[in-house]
Amino acid sequence: MRLSELSEQSGVSTATIKYYLREGLLAPGQRVSATQAEYDESHVRRLRLVRALLQVGRLPVATAREVLSHADDESLGRTIRLGAALWSLPHGPDADPEATETAAATAEVDRLLDRLGWTTAREIGPLSPSHRSLVASLATLIRLGYPFRDDYLADHARLMHEAAARDLDMMETYPTQSEQVEMAVASAVLYEPVLTALRRLAQEEESARRYGL
Repeated sequence: MRLSELSEQSGVSTATIKYYLREGLLAPGQRVSATQAEYDESHVRRLRLVRALLQVGRLPVATAREVLSHADDESLGRTIRLGAALWSLPHGPDADPEATETAAATAEVDRLLDRLGWTTAREIGPLSPSHRSLVASLATLIRLGYPFRDDYLADHARLMHEAAARDLDMMETYPTQSEQVEMAVASAVLYEPVLTALRRLAQEEESARRYGL
């Protein structure tokens, strides 16, 4: 398809597509003449992802470019490729390394990972933005005086592991590794708010069942 057809099929203006091409967010099309190129369904798919990153995730262009570069890096194994793309997404601030709550939260996370048998997460540790975000969240709970029970964290972690397995099951329905990684990145941006909303709706529903309206 030509640029005008790509614009029509994707719903993205030709000017915006040209901008994405200049910024390295979209791969060039197959050149058919000095002034024209052909595009295919992979460009339509990538445009959807770029729009999700920029418009929903509100990522800066440079960050989106970094995420996409990892997603496209076929020299990496699938786990590293996926992890590098997800790590490039924005995360919350790290905990204060000097705070006593941070040390306590770090120890709690380490115990939790050991208890769950999540050896990879334990080995990677603070290199993972998700690990650091969990430490920061628990440190905040400790600082504000909101206790948490080990069983509560472990139970929720097991539920998240089940959700992660389903995420990967869905991801594997896509035919290529590039599409699989793209789907995982899109899910991280688009579906996490959906899951948060579902959890809150479930709490409302369970409360009504237990206590009435």
